[in-house]
Amino acid sequence: MSNALQTRLETALRLAGEAASMALAMRPPPGSAHGSLKGPQDWVTEADGAVESFLSAALTTAFPADGFQGEEGGTARGGSLRWVVDPIDGTSNFARGGTRFCVSIGCMEGDTPLIGVIAAPAVQETISARRGQGAWLNGKPIRAADTRETGQAIMELGWSRRRPNAEYLAVCEPVLAAGSSLRQGGSGALGLADVAIGRLDGYAELHIHLWDVAAALVILREAGAKVSDFMANDGAAKGNAIFACAPGLAGAWSALPGLPPPL
Repeated sequence: MSNALQTRLETALRLAGEAASMALAMRPPPGSAHGSLKGPQDWVTEADGAVESFLSAALTTAFPADGFQGEEGGTARGGSLRWVVDPIDGTSNFARGGTRFCVSIGCMEGDTPLIGVIAAPAVQETISARRGQGAWLNGKPIRAADTRETGQAIMELGWSRRRPNAEYLAVCEPVLAAGSSLRQGGSGALGLADVAIGRLDGYAELHIHLWDVAAALVILREAGAKVSDFMANDGAAKGNAIFACAPGLAGAWSALPGLPPPL
């Protein structure tokens, strides 16, 4: 399996780069958003469908026995290993010509994340990991921050329209009261990746889908971050809350309202 996984990692890195270049070429100019809304702030653009179609076809050709699951097309096929793809995460930024967006490709066996690749073409960064083999940013090893004091910490809290705003604000208050700084960047995959890199000390969201986190889950674990059990309560199918943080803050942030503890 190790050789097979390495082949898949190398293929995912190549395809993520090609897909990211495609997305960058299709990015609208800065200004008012280009695309259509599936719900409040839930944008979809022509590039979302084009990138997912490209990845579905390319991964099928490379690994015909593997399954595939994408945000825009749902589950196209099954397999003991399956690829879980978000063609453009951070579409609200992308649709306005912004830079904080990425292509996210994860490979899973059942509920176990094995490979993750996140390519952010506008900033020329690729974050990747393979289970048991470490995590990298542009080929260099990464580790979660060693922050231990909440008064030094930066957390990103993703907003989800699937939960009441009051629940979102209920998380904000104790984080701010503990002296931590809050961010909201519009891309769950990149927010989680930033925890693995050490740029953020925590990322939390009250509801997020598997395609947003499939690549990031293995990246976070391999970088030494603490991560909640996203797969609990059928999270793979229904979505779930997620909370990832620097290991030294897991205790201090273990009981935030509405969030599962980082493990």
